[in-house]
Amino acid sequence: MNLEAFVLGCGGMMPLPHRHLTSVLLRREGELFLFDGGEATQISIRRLNLRWKKITAIFVSHMHADHVTGLPGILMLSSQVDREEPLYIFGPPKIAEYVESSRRSLDMYINYEIIVREVQAPSVVWEGEGFAIRAFPLRHTKTCYGYALEESARPGAFHPERALELGVPRGPLWSDLQGGSIVSLADGRVVEPGQVLGPPRSGRKFSYVTDSLYFPEIAREVAGSDLLVCEGMFENALEGSAIEKKHMTAEQAARIARDAGGVRKLALIHYSPRYADRDLKILADEARAVFPEAVLSKDRMHFPIEYVD
Repeated sequence: MNLEAFVLGCGGMMPLPHRHLTSVLLRREGELFLFDGGEATQISIRRLNLRWKKITAIFVSHMHADHVTGLPGILMLSSQVDREEPLYIFGPPKIAEYVESSRRSLDMYINYEIIVREVQAPSVVWEGEGFAIRAFPLRHTKTCYGYALEESARPGAFHPERALELGVPRGPLWSDLQGGSIVSLADGRVVEPGQVLGPPRSGRKFSYVTDSLYFPEIAREVAGSDLLVCEGMFENALEGSAIEKKHMTAEQAARIARDAGGVRKLALIHYSPRYADRDLKILADEARAVFPEAVLSKDRMHFPIEYVD
């Protein structure tokens, strides 16, 4: 089952010619989940040839313009295709007001159902088959949430040699055992999944954190992330500005990844517009000094999220 993330925009505060505002799209087996929708989100969706019709839900971190100004276009764009499923939007207080006022003032033609839910964190805000998405509180100048998609544990690896030793014939009974069902053999014996399966294997986890003051408890929420997308807006020399504006430095993002335990990759995002692309190496170097598996995200960068085993 495929799980992959696409960074649609990696900039903060204001768009630059080659850096759109913050937005990340997660695709899980064809189903799309959008995290924030800054200005120019549509452009990256089109350039990546992603099917916006398949966006099931949008998760908004907070009500600052650089995270929501792309949403009205997304809502209108979705009316240009044959969409039958509702679109869910989750976010902090005023997200419902923003969506409704945009629809009214722009006189939007919407031919599908939009379901907006203001969430309280920490809480599970979405549950699908074999996974859930959880919101958790961050500390910014407005109510702000991080999000994590975590898959359920998978059955252990199937050992065919054990099944054959127990007299289980190849075929449907093997599938039943792999699915966790007890099977009965022709001679009356019963074989349980634990007799032919290894220990349970973990699912995958994706976490999204922006905009926030650094605080150690974030690490607990993102522990075990195969991919952590986290803001690293400033370099260490500007930590004072980060504290004043309730943002993080790249080094602090790396500290979260390191302290969380089990994080496989950190993708920095939401850079200050003071940094030209050539200057971003400062952020990367400071992050990698703490967490070597840190990378700079770029607009339209693709991150496959693979199973560990």
